[in-house]
Amino acid sequence: MNAFRLHRIRLCLVAVLAAAAVALSSCNGFIYEDQGDCDPYYKVRFVYDMNMKYTDAFPQEVNSVTLYLVDPATGNVVWQKHESGEALHSADYLMDVDVKPGDYTLLAWAGDGHRTHFSIPEAQQHRLLQCTLLRERADDNSAVVTHDIDRLYHGKLENQDFPQEQGVHVYTVPLIKNTNDVQVVLQHISGAPVDHNKFVFTISDENGLMDWDNSLMPDEKITYHAWSVRSGTASIGDEGSGEDAPSRALGEFSAAVAEHTVARLMEDHRNTCRLTVYNKEKGEPVFSIPMIQYCLLVKSEHHRDMTDQEYLDRQDSYSMVFFLDEGDRWIDTHIFINSWKIVINSSKPL
Repeated sequence: MNAFRLHRIRLCLVAVLAAAAVALSSCNGFIYEDQGDCDPYYKVRFVYDMNMKYTDAFPQEVNSVTLYLVDPATGNVVWQKHESGEALHSADYLMDVDVKPGDYTLLAWAGDGHRTHFSIPEAQQHRLLQCTLLRERADDNSAVVTHDIDRLYHGKLENQDFPQEQGVHVYTVPLIKNTNDVQVVLQHISGAPVDHNKFVFTISDENGLMDWDNSLMPDEKITYHAWSVRSGTASIGDEGSGEDAPSRALGEFSAAVAEHTVARLMEDHRNTCRLTVYNKEKGEPVFSIPMIQYCLLVKSEHHRDMTDQEYLDRQDSYSMVFFLDEGDRWIDTHIFINSWKIVINSSKPL
């Protein structure tokens, strides 16, 4: 090989090495898969572990999410995106965010409910991103909800730095569930049948308007009617003491079951949220109780480190069993809430 050709090869190697050094130094020495440049990439993960199991249920429960990025200095919404469908059910789901580097607050309304049974306006200011429960009007113009309500979630992550540094930057937005399932069961202490057609089941509260930060705003009283009411029976049997011993029926128990879905339950509404069962034949209430106070009665010692509000946010399902005497009057000495027996020492309401 002559000296001239060897010199040209050396020059080419120097040029290649110099170009590679520039590329690596400009990307901090990293090459990102499927990315052909050194720009920063921003992604958002949503987590719903504010539940009693302390596990992320986002992939199983949330089908729809809208994310807003807000400039904290002005309160202006600078970017928003909606995604829904099967992609959200993947444990690896991340939402791509396309904004310039800067400081942002992340807000999210999620769940099918935020596009069906709740209304959120198109707004340029984050303080206008309020969520309103859609309601109907009774004959007296009072607000009522008579149907099941799709799930609603809220998320917030304040004052996050979106750096100019190249690479993938992931931000995690925690979600709180704003809808609750309440099952009310009426059972005769004697085991006699209960006719669900004799009763009207309602829950009332002023909780249909949520602010951008998920606090409740002043609202009118909303009466949630049970969206499903039915009667049913259950048999209790004895399986016998031996392997081949026949089972024996010990009795049948009848109950009326009412299903409700209500919006967010707040600790400071413990005196205003009421569960009422009304006897249509007698024209009088069977009982009317402060529901949130009763729900908090089953906050056990295992949850003593929780605030009352955290307990209400984590617990999204309540089953309440009330016992009636032969005159369809509530025997107000005890009830069952989520399988916990509550003994009431006084017949006076809480």
